[in-house]
Amino acid sequence: MSPEPNVLAPAELLVRDARVSDLPQILAIHNTAIAETTAIWDTELADLAEREAWFAARTAARCPILVAEIDGSIAGYASYGQFRPKSGYRYSVENSVYVADRFHRRGVAKALMTELLVRAEQGGVHAMIAVIEASNLTSVALHEKFGFEIVGRLPEVGHKFGRWMDLTLMQLLLDDGVTSLS
Repeated sequence: MSPEPNVLAPAELLVRDARVSDLPQILAIHNTAIAETTAIWDTELADLAEREAWFAARTAARCPILVAEIDGSIAGYASYGQFRPKSGYRYSVENSVYVADRFHRRGVAKALMTELLVRAEQGGVHAMIAVIEASNLTSVALHEKFGFEIVGRLPEVGHKFGRWMDLTLMQLLLDDGVTSLS
């Protein structure tokens, strides 16, 4: 079986921990998702200060921020954070995976998700939750490939681009035991 034509060879794609110096490229990917897609439900673009605060908060919480690098460019990023702020949710996280337009369908999201799940298992995460705009079938399919299951749908809970949006909730249970995220 031959690989998909645009999928990168592993040597061409480096998944690593993000650095503060990556934030301008992460911001560009983030703002494209805000402006052009329903992957992020914000309607106002973020600025570098917002991404710096996000980076600091995730780092302080010991949540990974990963980037996929190709030829010195950030092709995508992924992270997770606590699902909800109550202590009872401390072993459940919500993931995020975003890929720059020019790197779509080249294995970037798969590489990021693979490493994100490794980090989650190492970090004592029990449940990873994906919160996806229901018509984003590419994201749903990506998560299904990793064993996530659809566990719920919330109709018309978001509004963007002049239309109501449904939310699909997907979940992956990573293990039966937990360590500690704190």
